[in-house]
Amino acid sequence: MTMRPIVYFGDPVLTAPTTPVTTFDRHTEALVRDLLDTVDLPGRAGVAATQIGVGLRVFSYNAEGEIGYVINPEIVELSEEIQDDGEGCLSVPGLWYPTRRAQHAVVTGVDLRNEPVTLRGSGLMARCLQHETDHLDGTLYLDRLDRDDRRAAMREVRRSAWFLREREPARGAAAESGGLPSAFGGLR
Repeated sequence: MTMRPIVYFGDPVLTAPTTPVTTFDRHTEALVRDLLDTVDLPGRAGVAATQIGVGLRVFSYNAEGEIGYVINPEIVELSEEIQDDGEGCLSVPGLWYPTRRAQHAVVTGVDLRNEPVTLRGSGLMARCLQHETDHLDGTLYLDRLDRDDRRAAMREVRRSAWFLREREPARGAAAESGGLPSAFGGLR
């Protein structure tokens, strides 16, 4: 079992659109296994590859009793009915804000055999499908908040212990040379 660490807000991998998977080999299988292991914890509804530092178009989900994954997902249908429920994100821990999402969503993609997959969901599953696909497009749920909630969220982020810890000066030679912390430098 390989549970990978989650990348936090501020890391550029979270805002860069992902690359579609074109090779279905042991590396892709290992990534899917890691995503499934990483999402298989209480309170986790989904994990996108970007959240573990990988810029490939894959996510895992753990919603409504179903655990699975999809490669190269695309949203193909959203209902007009909107839900405005609270939403959080593993990459922005401790924050929870009302986020407008379609009540029903359909995502298509492929599995490890490059066979077509269709995921349909309402409620939490629909929210998960939209949230994780957003991650793969370089969008965080914070980007979808109304102006006032976004301002409040960004204030909370700047005060959060995890955000401040990510920005602590590096120790050793990098600190002496004025190196920037990894969240600003781009690579972990």
